Amino acid sequence: MDLTGRTIVVTGAGRGLGRASALKAGRLGARVFVSARSLVAAQRVADAVATDSGAKAEAFACDLADPASIRAFAEGITTHADQVDVLINNGARYLEGADLWDADDEAITDTIASGATGTLLTVKRLLPLLRASAGADVVNLVSSVAETRNHRSQAHPAFYAAKAAQAGFADILSRRLRPEGIRVISLYPPDFTDGDPLHLTWDQASRTAGDPLTAQSVLDCVLFAIGQPRDCFIRSFHFEQM
Repeated sequence: MDLTGRTIVVTGAGRGLGRASALKAGRLGARVFVSARSLVAAQRVADAVATDSGAKAEAFACDLADPASIRAFAEGITTHADQVDVLINNGARYLEGADLWDADDEAITDTIASGATGTLLTVKRLLPLLRASAGADVVNLVSSVAETRNHRSQAHPAFYAAKAAQAGFADILSRRLRPEGIRVISLYPPDFTDGDPLHLTWDQASRTAGDPLTAQSVLDCVLFAIGQPRDCFIRSFHFEQM
């Protein structure tokens, strides 16, 4: 797949799947904008992208629970780019705990704000740049916890609430942006094993039917969806759980 000439934005890119997405996009020729709560973490990834593939990469600090931070992030991208071709909404806080009292009020608020409100405001602020693209894609890394009656995860109810809200937003956004040719693609993976494209194990990871889902396979789904002709609107990916 060739992403040369395309601009890709990845939130929550400081580690895990976000970082892997940025590195892979750079290898495919894209110009990459990455964000993380910490500018140091985001810059580390942008530097890794540039070193790995020579792709142009810019780093921004963005706290998805803070509307002002999201506005600043979007304004920063606007000063560097005239359009955004792919937005990968990967950033969201995870919170563990089966009982409501397993987390304090601030952590609960932050979890819901980053996963739900943060996704919505990021799309809102970048929508003018997405509309400027000849064919834009909004990719949402949701979670299997947003699926109806999925009780497998030990995540806190606040995380379930955040992901359910994110899924609802993505669903209506897909419907309303389709007339403009903007695709909204959501993935609902269960827990999966993280991988590092800069490590040998990335290409050597076992990916058989007996293995847990890998970050490589999740990322392959993202690339498959955005690589389809513009008459193909893939709304979501759901995964069987072991």
